[in-house]
Amino acid sequence: MKKLAIGLVALIFSADVYASSKLQVVTTTEDLAALTREVGGDWVEATSIAKGSMDPHFVDAKPSYLLRLKRADLFIQVGLELEVAWAPPLLTNARNSKILPGNQGFLEASENCEILQKPTGQVDRSMGDVHPLGNPHFWLDPANGRIIALNISNKLSELDPSHAEDYKKNLALFQTRLTQKEKEWDRLVPELKGLKVVTYHNSWPNFAKRFGIQVVNFVEPKPGIPPSPAHVQSLIHQIKTEKILLILMEPYFDTKLPQKIAQETGAKLAIFPPSVGADKNIKTYLDLFDFGLKLLKNALSRSGEKS
Repeated sequence: MKKLAIGLVALIFSADVYASSKLQVVTTTEDLAALTREVGGDWVEATSIAKGSMDPHFVDAKPSYLLRLKRADLFIQVGLELEVAWAPPLLTNARNSKILPGNQGFLEASENCEILQKPTGQVDRSMGDVHPLGNPHFWLDPANGRIIALNISNKLSELDPSHAEDYKKNLALFQTRLTQKEKEWDRLVPELKGLKVVTYHNSWPNFAKRFGIQVVNFVEPKPGIPPSPAHVQSLIHQIKTEKILLILMEPYFDTKLPQKIAQETGAKLAIFPPSVGADKNIKTYLDLFDFGLKLLKNALSRSGEKS
């Protein structure tokens, strides 16, 4: 019995040492955490603050977030002011100087990514929640996923040079799997090419560009601005006139109005997850595109579109 107790203590101790040897990474979104796990493998423990089913623009701060940030070796955010309403105060209150912007333990994932819809003129509140640095939903293009993964690999190697080769190897394996998946996804593109959709929020420009989809209007007249009755009627007229088959919306918005628009127009309303974890079947970054493209194909079939 004594030997068993000693063995258990040794096992617990070794587990603690192993856990403490891992880099502690906190990300703002599940997408970034998923990519960090791909690259970091066994040498990293990654957790996200915002869940995939949450609107990443607005996150309620919790004491547990501060504890995670206090212990973090690395903080990764999407950037482009996506998290501007909540991430800065969390970082300040966590009292962990190494993960503050400009320090070694801070990474903005948008670096070197293709950013769309950068405003060319002055941005003011009358335009809604427009991001002055460009649309922050850039991870919804696999090409940007490659760049984000590279950014993470470089940062992990900088923080933990003893495992730099492991991070590079994991990155290469992820890129190989992504290339294989892109070939699969591209076989679906001809069916989706030129497809016109209405979306609730302006979350999809990178996804739409990559897969040849046309986002022709939004339920929100401007980002973050509730639609007026006049806008709704104009939208209904456009959907009927242009025979738009699909209305896509994120899982964190109220479905009542989009359902009403769908019923009046005959369009199909589809809840379209923009992040890892937004559906129980989306556990990895590659799952995100598998799920989304299959959802579009199935929604078209149910709308009477020939596949």
